[in-house]
Amino acid sequence: MIRVLIHLAALPLWVTVHQTPIAVLKGSKDNVQLTCNHTIQNYNMILWYQQSTGDTAMNLIGYAYTTSITMEKSFEKHFNVSGDGLKEAYLHLLSLRAAEDSAVYYCAASQHSDVENLLSSTKTLSDRKL
Repeated sequence: MIRVLIHLAALPLWVTVHQTPIAVLKGSKDNVQLTCNHTIQNYNMILWYQQSTGDTAMNLIGYAYTTSITMEKSFEKHFNVSGDGLKEAYLHLLSLRAAEDSAVYYCAASQHSDVENLLSSTKTLSDRKL
């Protein structure tokens, strides 16, 4: 039996990020779908993380940025992300593997910032003529 736990911390009432279901117990080779939704204006990204049993690290599985999906290479074969980052995204665990997929799964909502495409200008201060 595989245990998939979803952690919900004590969040303030005005934080509107929801993850369901709260807990899932499934057998090997079963499929699981987790849902994450938010109503935070200007947030356009939903990220999915896995924290394996006995590990303190949270590993990024993938994310939905508006309608674009990005998966981390190490999770591509057994996981899938669908939906969009504007409102609701799904994490699909495909054909569960006993020990490897028994973990706590987290979702997070964020406002994507693209520092590579920001407009910027510079001015070189110099009184010298070259």
